Amino acid sequence: MSSPTLAEICVVACAEAWRGDGEILASPIGVIPTLAVRLAALTFEPDLVYTDGDALQLGAPIASDAPPDAPKVVEAWMPFAKVFDVVWAGKRHVMMGATQIDRFGNQNIACIGPWAKPKAQLLGVRGAPGNTVNHPTSYWVAAHSPRVFVEAVDCVSGVGYDRVALAGPTASEFHEIRRVVTNLAVLDFETPDHSMRIRSLHPGVTVDEVQAATGFPLAGSADVPETRAPTDEDLRLVRELLDPNSLRDSELAS
Repeated sequence: MSSPTLAEICVVACAEAWRGDGEILASPIGVIPTLAVRLAALTFEPDLVYTDGDALQLGAPIASDAPPDAPKVVEAWMPFAKVFDVVWAGKRHVMMGATQIDRFGNQNIACIGPWAKPKAQLLGVRGAPGNTVNHPTSYWVAAHSPRVFVEAVDCVSGVGYDRVALAGPTASEFHEIRRVVTNLAVLDFETPDHSMRIRSLHPGVTVDEVQAATGFPLAGSADVPETRAPTDEDLRLVRELLDPNSLRDSELAS
């Protein structure tokens, strides 16, 4: 196999966020997170439950650009209302995007600028509050920059460690921000005060480069490992089965 691309390294880094989850509902948002779930299910997490992006629970992965009428191995039907039962039971791990995120994992996908008169209206808070207090949540950021990694988010959509601690045990019992995967690095909150740190660096990236692209000081030391490289089998599955038309590259470029 030829050397892995940055997009393929990011797919594997996102897949690793679900390692050890077992039989839970994996809910990825975006091409690279979706490929990551399907890769994890084909390799180290075969019990993951995942859908076709709609209401069909799959028993085997499909390609990223499969048409709606493509053949599917269907295990169950999971209409939207049933997803809430899974959410409230804590049996889900979602990987969302983040327009802004701060050092304690507070995430914003609602608006830029003051809530009363925003400069830009985004998606709204959507399901982010319920996700973050009910089950593990991770984030995928395709372009790591100080505009995304900010000192304070303009609106709290997903709840971070500092705010959930203030809300008490009813909010914090199932709260876990597990990973933030970007085009530069993998970050987590495994520090004494749950502030963001660099977990691993993608090949060729330095700690200084990640810090320069972040609007607040990152915890941790200069001795950071490199992100796990895809195996030959990972690359074969991604290139030949899961994403033969390389949609992963266009998401990263955007």
